[in-house]
Amino acid sequence: MTERKDELAGNLAKVEERIAAACAAAGRRREEVTLIVVTKTYPASDVRILADLGVRQVAENRDQEAAPKAAECADLPLAWHFVGQLQTNKVRSVVGYADVVQSVDRPRLVTALSREAVRAGREVGCLVQVALDAGASGRGERGGVAPGGIEELADAIAGAEGLRFGGLMTVAPLTGEYAGRQQAAFERLMDLSTRVRANHPTATMVSAGMSGDLEQAVAAGATHVRVGTSVLGVRPRLG
Repeated sequence: MTERKDELAGNLAKVEERIAAACAAAGRRREEVTLIVVTKTYPASDVRILADLGVRQVAENRDQEAAPKAAECADLPLAWHFVGQLQTNKVRSVVGYADVVQSVDRPRLVTALSREAVRAGREVGCLVQVALDAGASGRGERGGVAPGGIEELADAIAGAEGLRFGGLMTVAPLTGEYAGRQQAAFERLMDLSTRVRANHPTATMVSAGMSGDLEQAVAAGATHVRVGTSVLGVRPRLG
């Protein structure tokens, strides 16, 4: 366990250096960017080590893995983010542990989240996931709503009991006009965030950037970066 702790501590230090350097290059204060460590496919023991190393925000993308892990780590001072595509039949479980759901992309999901948050007596933060690769369907390859659908969802979340509209999230698209242009994609997200804050001034969270493109996200103005591989290592192949 000591060896694993040393490994994670070293990786965290390197990521911290990257974020600090990106902030300095962008003329931003380090405190403006929050690191969320994506712990998917890694055990609760790693989450415990991360908490011991000072990590306070972690993320998961599959409820069947996240729910037991969050339960096992319920004694830790952590905020849990759900970042994966969310089916309505998993909402009750996710609301049981998630402090923030970053992947809200349709009105039906807002209704389900509100119902379960009220039932559980919780307030759940919600981000609208923006699909910058949305085609004619209005949805992206990895979930998300087209930019034109942001306002409707933002208003629905803001007006829903048990929910708090926090801002926007995106994943750099692999197809479409922003493919291979991460910083341009994140700058577009920032423009959309500015627009949505005209009606929702407290929705200041902008979640963008992962292990491979956190610098571009920080340069564009992201408030939160979601880093997994650079902290925990290359994930084992599933299946």
